[in-house]
Amino acid sequence: MKLDAEFVNSQAPNAAAINNGRSLVVKGKFVALHRSEDDTLLFGECSGSGRTNYQCSCDFARPTQPTYRCSCPSRQFPCKHCLGLMYAHVDGKSFAVADVPSDLAEKREKLAQRKEASKSAKPKKVNVTALKKKIAAQLKGLDLLEALTFDLVSKGMGAMNAKSARLVQDQAKQLGDAYLPGAQTALLAYTNLFIGDNGRFDGELPPQKRESVYTDALDQLTRLSTLVKHGRQVLEARLEDPSSPPQTDSPIAAWLGHAWQLQELRDAGLVQRDVELVQLAFHNYDDVARKEFVETGIWMNLNTGAIQLTQNYRPYRAAKHIREQDSFFKVAKITELCVYPGKTNVRIRWDEFEQRELTPDDLRVIRSHAVDRFEQLVKSIRADLKNPLADKRPIVAIGFNRMGTLQNGDLVIEDEAGDRIVMTESGLKEEPPSCHLMPMLPTELTSGQVMIGRVHQDLDNKTLKVKPLSIVTDRQVFRLTL
Repeated sequence: MKLDAEFVNSQAPNAAAINNGRSLVVKGKFVALHRSEDDTLLFGECSGSGRTNYQCSCDFARPTQPTYRCSCPSRQFPCKHCLGLMYAHVDGKSFAVADVPSDLAEKREKLAQRKEASKSAKPKKVNVTALKKKIAAQLKGLDLLEALTFDLVSKGMGAMNAKSARLVQDQAKQLGDAYLPGAQTALLAYTNLFIGDNGRFDGELPPQKRESVYTDALDQLTRLSTLVKHGRQVLEARLEDPSSPPQTDSPIAAWLGHAWQLQELRDAGLVQRDVELVQLAFHNYDDVARKEFVETGIWMNLNTGAIQLTQNYRPYRAAKHIREQDSFFKVAKITELCVYPGKTNVRIRWDEFEQRELTPDDLRVIRSHAVDRFEQLVKSIRADLKNPLADKRPIVAIGFNRMGTLQNGDLVIEDEAGDRIVMTESGLKEEPPSCHLMPMLPTELTSGQVMIGRVHQDLDNKTLKVKPLSIVTDRQVFRLTL
């Protein structure tokens, strides 16, 4: 075992669990600390509020996927007692070598057997009746979405205001009940354009701002129309053949609310082997509409140069029982990486991973994958954005020659050919602002570097802008939205 505080922190479900685990060590609550002779198991006893001590253990028989066990009634995983046990080890507390208790030995054996059985497990049978019922509900949901979209177009964008937008949002809740969270999100993206930060959208809004809203709204209506048309085709085809797998050549399944399981991705061949990832940015936010906390990690796949995303969803009702993701500053070594359908910034997941320190060689690899000709980058992005269901704010790695401010106050980056891209705060509302940090950057970060940025399409001016997320030098990943 190679335990350090960073690893233990990463295992905690939330910040409170970290504090509670550390406090057990500080207060001397552990009355017994043991380790197995081969150093694959930590186990001990911790005094609590009950009559008997809690029996806790941290099993590293599978180093990349440790198993935590405790006799306490906590539903958090791992609980504060297991975290405290690891913190005690990190702090250099004395762990006496002891034989593995018989009950733990039996549990370890059962776990190994289950793992072997899972390798030879047969594909899960599809409940055709339940699937048909779900698809029928989704088709009705698309009918509703089509009716709402037609109504919005008929009334016209000029008739929209905060009040009418909220009425549509109330109706959009039915899409969630119809197993169409992606469609619900798309409709909310349209209505939110007409609800300002002060909760109003009316004649007091400057004309230029209103025109910009209308331009974005037209783009969103196109997406809604495409989602209805393409989604209905996909669902009707699957209703005829429920045993057919979801589409893997486009992200339509996710838009229709399909929750991909890891085994499904494996069965579909959406797997990459022996991958190394470096996290370039991270942010978390509270999605009030969907009543869940979301943590998003932005990573570069060192093997391919692709920028991919991890997304961790924690519903309000179960948030404290689900491990909260955080920034990661090392290299993740993954034997089996599952990749969701899609083309740009696809979502990724994995079961097990190891970690190592980030090296200058890794930074050179990241920088080598950046596009340093803006004309080439813009052409590629515009080609992708022609698909109405494509991500409208893709994340890219841009190599720039220098950074500066124009006379009109615009912050820009410039390539060797003299082409420029303007920086903007326009992007995802939940991402922290970053442009205000640009004038304060050290000089060495403003020339000959690589920017990781989220592209924003300015539909009014027909230009692409970029929101800076981080800057990669030959010595560090300088995060701007941490």
